[in-house]
Amino acid sequence: MGVLRPLKVIISNYPEGKVEEIVVRNHPRDKKMGTRKVKFTKTLYIEQEDFMEDPPSDYKRLAPDKEVRLRYASVIKCEKVIKDKKTGQVKEIHCSIQPESEGKKSIGTIHWLSADHVVPAKIRLYDRLCIKENPMDVEEGKDFTDYINPNSLEVVTGFVEPFIQKAEIGSRFQFERLGYFNIDPIDSKKDSLVLNRIITLRDSWSKK
Repeated sequence: MGVLRPLKVIISNYPEGKVEEIVVRNHPRDKKMGTRKVKFTKTLYIEQEDFMEDPPSDYKRLAPDKEVRLRYASVIKCEKVIKDKKTGQVKEIHCSIQPESEGKKSIGTIHWLSADHVVPAKIRLYDRLCIKENPMDVEEGKDFTDYINPNSLEVVTGFVEPFIQKAEIGSRFQFERLGYFNIDPIDSKKDSLVLNRIITLRDSWSKK
């Protein structure tokens, strides 16, 4: 798993210093690919986009006084939101682990990483070079350069599981809910990871 834009989550009713090992699948849908263990601790990282202060009614991720399931782990409830005093941006969330019940099957599920067991990585998020499916199908008075996507590359600093730091240069991974990535064969070093997104999990062109 990986977290591209980290938001800190503190589990208020989880013991300080406790570390659990949770068994997760190497592939979310293919059991034949086996399992591995990830650490679970009091402080976690989730994606910034998996939290919203004032969500719509059908929002199934984390929000104040709402519950969400951590992938392979517990159900948590948001109890407190801490903001930066200068910017007003949310900088951390305090949550509590909730008891399991049958009625919680319909809540959303998000991925996470232990803040104490991650390595940082520069992550390049490549998108389509052009904003038009066929950039050569140009309107009168324009050429293909008018359809260049100004957001075809975004670079973020995120976190990934520690084992990726030991993987061979060029290795490929699927980060759950995020897409497929590889270790950059030129710029990545053992102590300075650089990952490239190869493809997202959904193709927006197919919806058109």
